[in-house]
Amino acid sequence: MRLKRTHTCGELTAEHINQEVILNGWIATNRDHGGLIFIDLRDRYGKTQVTFSPEKVPEIAADAKRLGLEDVIAVKGVVSPRPKGNINSKMSTGEIELDVTELEVLSESAPLPFLVSNRESGSEELRLEYRYLELRTAEIQRSLAIRHKTYQATRSYLAERNFIEVETPVLMKSTPEGARDYLVPSRLHKGRFYALPQSPQTYKQLLMIGGFDRYFQIVKCFRDEDLRADRQPEFTQIDIEMSFVDQDDVLNLAQGLTRSIFKRVRGEELPEEFPRMSYQEAMETYGSDKPDVRFEMQLREFADFASESQFEGFKSVLANGGRVKAIVAENLADKYSRKVIDGLTDWVKTYYGVKGLAFMKAENGGLSGGISKFFTDEQLASIRKRWDVADNDILFFVADEDGERALQTLGALRLEIARRENLIPENIFKPLFVLDFPLLEFGPDAGRYVARHHPFTSPQLEDVPLMESDPAKVRARAYDLVINGYEVAGGSIRIHQQAMQQQMFKLLGMSAEEAERRFGFLLKAFQYGAPPHGGIAFGFDRLIMLLSGTENIRDVIAFPKTTSAMSLMDEAPSFVDEKQLKELHIRLSEDVKPAAE
Repeated sequence: MRLKRTHTCGELTAEHINQEVILNGWIATNRDHGGLIFIDLRDRYGKTQVTFSPEKVPEIAADAKRLGLEDVIAVKGVVSPRPKGNINSKMSTGEIELDVTELEVLSESAPLPFLVSNRESGSEELRLEYRYLELRTAEIQRSLAIRHKTYQATRSYLAERNFIEVETPVLMKSTPEGARDYLVPSRLHKGRFYALPQSPQTYKQLLMIGGFDRYFQIVKCFRDEDLRADRQPEFTQIDIEMSFVDQDDVLNLAQGLTRSIFKRVRGEELPEEFPRMSYQEAMETYGSDKPDVRFEMQLREFADFASESQFEGFKSVLANGGRVKAIVAENLADKYSRKVIDGLTDWVKTYYGVKGLAFMKAENGGLSGGISKFFTDEQLASIRKRWDVADNDILFFVADEDGERALQTLGALRLEIARRENLIPENIFKPLFVLDFPLLEFGPDAGRYVARHHPFTSPQLEDVPLMESDPAKVRARAYDLVINGYEVAGGSIRIHQQAMQQQMFKLLGMSAEEAERRFGFLLKAFQYGAPPHGGIAFGFDRLIMLLSGTENIRDVIAFPKTTSAMSLMDEAPSFVDEKQLKELHIRLSEDVKPAAE
């Protein structure tokens, strides 16, 4: 190229007036005002208005008329002040324009599938197909700039505290426990497979055994699981592990890192101390282990009222060990007609599997409608008094023999009502730690207990005797960092003694032979002096979502996948030719072979 830029398109101000400069960039807008051509030239730093005058440079002005949106050009000219009436205070370069004296067309653009200046002019599928164009949009460029700043803030904070960044292998041994592994066949070792890491869990524990007492890594992880708006098959973690620590040490480190990131990236001051809440309290109060505490509408216990009522549906649930919980949606009764309530009922039945949704409305000093007929006037008055219910409030109730399902359903309803009614304040951040998760949960499909976090999580020391007598009651030394209803980070204090690790494997129904086959290398390492250790991993992409103010994880990843784990841009995953499969000793079944070309 002949004209190489001297400045970026976001750099020029009144201080540069009368200077001769060169700009390179894309044409964002092109306007013809009676032969005088105005172009907004854009790069990732900003926009500058450049002008082509037919009186001063007639040949160049004629060429400029033929330019189109997203053409790439280089222009040379003199920085001039804009006329007072044309100053644009919304642009950093809004006081000046560039009077062009030379033009070089570097590349011409084909007609655009959607407008780069307006993402909504194309569907998400279309934008993902042309992701390289969407990368030019202001929203995506802002998100990726925030991502970059967060990388730097993370590395700076941890390096200042003696953490060492260590890369762990991407091709590792498959140790399935939880989500499915992505498998990579080995050409050299017939019939054998590597796995892409779901996390560097075993490697970071081995680093602790190896004496690297403060490790971190910003690392790609992979899980073959069903996707949603805040989940991708390949994602990024800030992975942190520490030796000779207890739970408070890890939480304080995570708290400090989070506060530093929000301060450096957004200028946001988070609380000096994040509130802490047990898993049990989170479920009972919010119906979620990642509660959004930016608004109230907490869950209420209704068992005592239900047991004294004449409503057999509630009483039978309680008799079978179930739960009955309620929420009070304030000042919304007049907005929730029977049709709206029926819609909510269908929603909770379809998505959460409960049998129904009950309600009562507060009006004229009492409670009426719905299930109110099953309660005496005294009972209804007692409900209003205990919960300070006001006229025009509406009460919703969920009952289910599966107590956890009842809590989760009502928690989901709480969020749905808050979204519908705009009850969630914007531009505030409410972090908290959720602690004391169950160590295990019973997996009906597996027919045994499975690790709720992973099999290397330590039980609470006072609960160790329960591992034999009542495993379901054992609490884990595990913790999550939750911000605005998103699980931003999670971790645990690890098991560091071989005997305890073997006991955990046994509890998970894993024989000594299977444990040796899958994790023998780790058990062997435990024999050579393993320090007490623990850590936490931040979901980096979710963190950037919060910092960027978006609810779609695809907005903060340069080249994301769809919810069906496909890349519409380069058509991955794709079929490969028979020669490649043969080299890997793989044969496809007839029902998955590609159609003949």
